[in-house]
Amino acid sequence: MKISIERGTLLKAVSQAQSVVERRNTIPILANVLIEAEGDQALFRATDLDIEVVDKAPAQVEKAGATTVAATTLHEIVRKLPDGALVTLTADSAAGRLTVEAGRSNFSLATLPKEDFPVMASSEYQSNFTASAALLRRLFDKSKFAISTEETRYYLNGVYMHVADGSEGGKVLRCVATDGHRLARIDADLPDGAADMPGVIVPRKTVGELRKLLDDDEMDIAVSVSETKVRFATPDITLTSKVIDGTFPDYTRVIPQGNTRKLEVDAAEFAQAVDRVATVSSERSRAVKLQLDADKLVLSVNAPDSGAAEEELAVAYGDERLEIGFNAKYLLEIASQVDRENAVFMFNSAGDPTLMREGNDQSAVYVVMPMRV
Repeated sequence: MKISIERGTLLKAVSQAQSVVERRNTIPILANVLIEAEGDQALFRATDLDIEVVDKAPAQVEKAGATTVAATTLHEIVRKLPDGALVTLTADSAAGRLTVEAGRSNFSLATLPKEDFPVMASSEYQSNFTASAALLRRLFDKSKFAISTEETRYYLNGVYMHVADGSEGGKVLRCVATDGHRLARIDADLPDGAADMPGVIVPRKTVGELRKLLDDDEMDIAVSVSETKVRFATPDITLTSKVIDGTFPDYTRVIPQGNTRKLEVDAAEFAQAVDRVATVSSERSRAVKLQLDADKLVLSVNAPDSGAAEEELAVAYGDERLEIGFNAKYLLEIASQVDRENAVFMFNSAGDPTLMREGNDQSAVYVVMPMRV
């Protein structure tokens, strides 16, 4: 195999591949990227057995062929090469080496046989549809902060993507994530062809990798879903992932319906105030107290070890006085999801879950559990 490829194009392909590769591997081949050259393009394939990413890149192919090489090492080399350089990759399967040449730089890397590289079995997808990058980015970006990191509750270690009944009537494409302390539920218009999609839990790592495909607003993403796998594809990159084998809990029971005390506050001002007073909160509890009175919100922290802080905000609130405590980190994460100016909080009592949404928008709903302060 011998190919020449522009450094920027190669870096993009290799960086996507090396981020899928697990750093600590007991199986050496899984640390490698499979490079396949044919026609006028090169394919870069990487996998950790749960996720597979395939990146197509235009290349001058002098000699077709395939080899595998350490993904992280190749990425580091290409990253350090000068911008605009033409990189030549030459594989010598007899010697088990890949030569990387650019200008006066020359590297010789160990390779492993391409036959040893595991390729993810293809599967039949029950549902195939197209969604814009902007739609998918909003669904996953606004929900991923609530993914649980507890390995014991593995079915919460991802975003639950499914078809649901929207608040305005009609079906929507919905993403939900929760860790038991906070919950995010985001709706989008249902793309054509997605109505029969089975509900799947997309793992946290896949959500992170998918984010790299979604930067171009104009791009359409081909989405394929089966009971066991999900695939997101652009013309250049295909990301295939196993889904989490488990049942996502009935999240609708957690979303409060009867909260009547309404607080409306400027989201950015609120987030900054929470951040300031939380500076003195104890590392363990991160507790912030909210005192609500007529058109006034007082945020306070009282940490015996480090000190106390208080800040007052002018808000829209017309209900009876309420004192309620939250983890500052959870409040900040939820407030930072608000794209509009105002955040609307709906409270019931100091012990009940609180609902938050962006202005009058019903398509994004967040729930956060209070804590004792």
